[in-house]
Amino acid sequence: MSNSKVVVITGVSSGIGRATAEKFSKRGSQVFGTVRNTAKAKPIPGVALIEMDIRDEASVQKGIRAIIAQATRIDVLVNSAGMTLIGSTEETSIDEAQSLLDTNVLGVLRTTQAVLPHMRKQGSGRIVNISSVLGFLPAPYMSLYSASKHAVEGLSETLDHEVRQFGIRVALVEPSFTRTNLDLNAPQTASKISDYSREFGVVSQAIQRNVQKAPEPDGVADTIVDAALGAWKMRRTPKGEASLLAKLRRFMPAGPVEKGLRKTFGLG
Repeated sequence: MSNSKVVVITGVSSGIGRATAEKFSKRGSQVFGTVRNTAKAKPIPGVALIEMDIRDEASVQKGIRAIIAQATRIDVLVNSAGMTLIGSTEETSIDEAQSLLDTNVLGVLRTTQAVLPHMRKQGSGRIVNISSVLGFLPAPYMSLYSASKHAVEGLSETLDHEVRQFGIRVALVEPSFTRTNLDLNAPQTASKISDYSREFGVVSQAIQRNVQKAPEPDGVADTIVDAALGAWKMRRTPKGEASLLAKLRRFMPAGPVEKGLRKTFGLG
């Protein structure tokens, strides 16, 4: 695929989404970035900001219609918008779980369903869904986030089989810890159960240490651009820890992988 593509990226207010929008713009793509509130969003050079709440079907449809009205086509959709949550599974309320899944899974579904009619009509397209290494690995005290990314992986693989007949391909990008405000200020479950407090304190400190020393979003953004504009490949893990974890998951026995994960999160 050439660089002069119409690219839609969800969640460009900050972090990975913003870095990705900047990369596509520098590559000469026509970029539309979605934000919840355009009045409060910081401008991005070369990127048209579109107001869209991926949790709201009407908002998604309106945003995609606005993009089509301006650009007449959509070549690439990058589903980057998302949220996270830290806390034990038992402490996670149904409302918290529904909110996270509504954003991370149904948000992907809404935007994907909104762009597919246009991609089918033009006979081409690329959808890049931002997953995580937690889409194929467990992590203590991040069960709902991990579940949402496992869901995105299953949705993406199935969707790719369905739409390749129309010249459309779906790809996954699976980053590890990335230094973003989303990860630095990750929300915690509102409910607290004292039996989990000691271990949760250890894990949350380990998460903060890993995020503090993690790379900036640029490397992930480069991987997303490659996934969108380069030769199709179902999974792409950014260089460094994510790539290493993918290899370990694939080639090492489960026991040593689990032991290494527990050590990463301070559980020994």
